[in-house]
Amino acid sequence: MLKFTSYKVDNLKDPFGILTGKRYEFVINLDVPEDDELYLENGVSARVIVKVEDEETSIVSYDLQETTTGNVLEFDFEEDEEAALVLFCKEHLPE
Repeated sequence: MLKFTSYKVDNLKDPFGILTGKRYEFVINLDVPEDDELYLENGVSARVIVKVEDEETSIVSYDLQETTTGNVLEFDFEEDEEAALVLFCKEHLPE
């Protein structure tokens, strides 16, 4: 199961006013065990774009990246991990 160690969140502005709902960008640091294929010495984080509309929260997109370099990794979350990610983001939305 995913363990989230820290995060930051920013409100994304829609300069043209064409998107519905609100968008947020999360950068979440992950605690990945050394025996996991996703493990990297420099750490792994998830960059997640979340949409909130009519009190429903969903992931628009996400990338897994090496924390120190920002290099995008070619991995995807499993369904249960994505569900945990959505729940984490929903619980940590800014007021």
